[in-house]
Amino acid sequence: MKLISFRTTILVAAMMAALAPGLASAGIFDDDEARKAILDLRAKLDAVNVRVDKTNDAKADKSTALDLANENEQLRGEIAKLRGQIEVLANDIANTQRRQQDFYVDLDSRIRKIEPKRMTIDGKEAVVEVSEQRAFDNAMALFKDGDYKNAAPAFSSFIAAYPQSAYQGSAQYWLGNSFYAQRDCKSSIAAMQQLVKTYPDHPKAPDAMLNIAGCYTELKDKSASKKTLEALVNQYPGTEAAQAAKSRLSSLK
Repeated sequence: MKLISFRTTILVAAMMAALAPGLASAGIFDDDEARKAILDLRAKLDAVNVRVDKTNDAKADKSTALDLANENEQLRGEIAKLRGQIEVLANDIANTQRRQQDFYVDLDSRIRKIEPKRMTIDGKEAVVEVSEQRAFDNAMALFKDGDYKNAAPAFSSFIAAYPQSAYQGSAQYWLGNSFYAQRDCKSSIAAMQQLVKTYPDHPKAPDAMLNIAGCYTELKDKSASKKTLEALVNQYPGTEAAQAAKSRLSSLK
């Protein structure tokens, strides 16, 4: 409002200055001419006011647009900041999910390592404890490495610790072989006989009898060897061990 009044005063003063020479030359102003001059001034003043208002409105619009632009810029900055935070959170969530997945996989792996396993041993389904499997594997590893001196007590310990194990028959067989490898035929015979007596259907039973016969031969007990070979042929006909037994019987005659 102050801006409009100031500009209006300046414009009126300028107009009056422009009209002053004309008035001076005309001498005296009659009523009609005075009214007309006033009306013209008022019209020009109204036109100036309209232009001033439009100018102010335009400036106001520009100011508003500038404010809006500033607000938009601030909002864009906040949006960019929020997007950055969202990306960080999304990355954290992804990392957390990945860690959880790794944790579950590791946990599942650990559980599998300690839980009993169902497996087929010597043609039969059985549930094997982790410690049981480890003990048998350790004894077998000693035997395969040629450490028969330590393999024998390892198999003996296994047999005593896991009397219900599905590996009992195999442990007896490899115990006998561990003794035989040390040329301890008497201990080997005892272990192999225990296998045949307790687990007659075991896949290694025919081989155990063949080994018993071999031990008797080494002990110079030809009669016991022949008797064992004949029993092998009768109990397990059709097996490779039985065929080998027949061949040995022929050589004993």
